Amino acid sequence: MKTGTEQGLAGRRKFLGLAAAGMGGVLLAPGIHLIEIAQAATPAVTGKVRWGLLIDTTKCASGCSDCVSACNTENGLDPRPSPTSAQWIRKVEIKEIKTGRSASVPVMCQHCAEPPCVDVCPTGASFKRADGIVLVDRHSCIGCRYCVMACPYKARSFVHEPVSDQKPDVPRGKGCVEGCTLCVHRVDKGGTPACVEACAKAGHHAMLFGDLNDPASEISQRIKAVASSQLRADLRLDPGVRYQGL
Repeated sequence: MKTGTEQGLAGRRKFLGLAAAGMGGVLLAPGIHLIEIAQAATPAVTGKVRWGLLIDTTKCASGCSDCVSACNTENGLDPRPSPTSAQWIRKVEIKEIKTGRSASVPVMCQHCAEPPCVDVCPTGASFKRADGIVLVDRHSCIGCRYCVMACPYKARSFVHEPVSDQKPDVPRGKGCVEGCTLCVHRVDKGGTPACVEACAKAGHHAMLFGDLNDPASEISQRIKAVASSQLRADLRLDPGVRYQGL
């Protein structure tokens, strides 16, 4: 039989679970957090698969923002981001000093095999799924921003303002850190990230998504056939995003 104190704590936990679910605009059972859904709701999530991207910078046009627009639309981000707005993917213009060659490079969370954001998170809010996708459980995130400082790719954003009109599959919240999820809600249903889809529809075909662990997959075959690189490979984080033409 529970004491009055135990009953009070149980009631408070139930209330907090309901409140967190309600604020996120997503119907979650009391006490259920996103990290539990990511780990248990999709039986197909195993270490046999490692999702990744191969980006061909020779096909990525300077000034093109189709991937950025698609990401913003899919995930309910501000279509006209301000300096303080969350941005999950950005275009970076680079130029090689010796040759003068320039390239336009989409940069997002690199979904590292050894993610420093996970290492520094004091609550476990930053975590990596078995299939390599790095996520943030906003119910556990306390907004300390250690992960923002630890990420060498500047791929994490802090939500400064209240969030409204959220997408049911993409819960967000003020005071939390967030970043590219590889559109995990689409991947778990057999789809591809919105940025990849938009790039293909525009006729660029600069982004290829697939299973890096499957030697027969298109992305694995392409990586074998062409020279590709990882951003800051010297850090030995083994990013899941690879770049061709850099």
